[in-house]
Amino acid sequence: MLQHIRLLLVFVCLLGASQALADNLKVTPLGSHDGEFCSRDRALILEDPNGTRILYDAGLTVAGPKDKRLGKVDVVLVSHMHGDHVGAVHIPGVNSGECGKPMASVKALPNTNSVNIALAKKAKIVTGSEMPKFFANKLKSLGGNPEDSLLVRFGASRKVGGVTITTVPAVHSNGVAGGMIGGELGKLLDAAGLTAYAGPPTGYVLSFSNGLVVYLSGDTGITAEQDTVVRQYYGAKLAVINIGDTYTNGPREAAFVVNELIKPNSVIASHANEAATKGGKVIPGTRTGTFIKKANVPVYVPLSGRVMEFDKQGKCVKGC
Repeated sequence: MLQHIRLLLVFVCLLGASQALADNLKVTPLGSHDGEFCSRDRALILEDPNGTRILYDAGLTVAGPKDKRLGKVDVVLVSHMHGDHVGAVHIPGVNSGECGKPMASVKALPNTNSVNIALAKKAKIVTGSEMPKFFANKLKSLGGNPEDSLLVRFGASRKVGGVTITTVPAVHSNGVAGGMIGGELGKLLDAAGLTAYAGPPTGYVLSFSNGLVVYLSGDTGITAEQDTVVRQYYGAKLAVINIGDTYTNGPREAAFVVNELIKPNSVIASHANEAATKGGKVIPGTRTGTFIKKANVPVYVPLSGRVMEFDKQGKCVKGC
């Protein structure tokens, strides 16, 4: 009898642990090289506990719609229209080229990698600013449903599956290159060295069904909204922060954002613009290494293919 009670207690404990893990957000980086954090890595899959799967900034490291790492995709998020985020080109397969210079040899224009993936996966494209109409027209021209391009502007929200999505300001640029437009207009823009305006760039705040709130910075510098909106209003507990410098925040600026403005419980480094790791270990002297040293909270390096799980407080509990 005593043995049966012990077995029952063990079963209850295991069931509780299993349920706790089932309530976590899963984050899977889709970088250019397995087990590494490389120069062009931006893409993440964020999977809600209820199974809703969001692809964030597919860029050039997702090998098109047939990339086996994608699986089911319900939502495609695009922070802005630059080619390394929306996907002007992409790698032919994982581990193509070098970590510092992936071989992005497959052209995705004028459609973009993000549109091709959304079309193939029958996913919604959720964006803010003036981007939704652009994506709607792309979907329509390819035989897709233009209503799958959904708008959500600053201060508003939209729920897809178990995830509530809103856009937040980013300080960057957001031009549509001529190659994404095509035709005579596209040629004229390129010849003039101009881009078409797509409204301001965005970051995202995602509220998941387990209560976890996540901030995705996109490409940005320091903004007041990272304090007033992201921390004070939405209360983000996990942040994905760009650290690449020159084009966006550098590691020191990003550490200031984390330490003084957002104050999350943990952070995932992003957009480092360097071969940040070798053999899965951070290379000393890199921007990524500097950011880790200066941040006051745990920093997780998005090693491609490694699934990390976060609880509702934004603490990494598995795959860390």
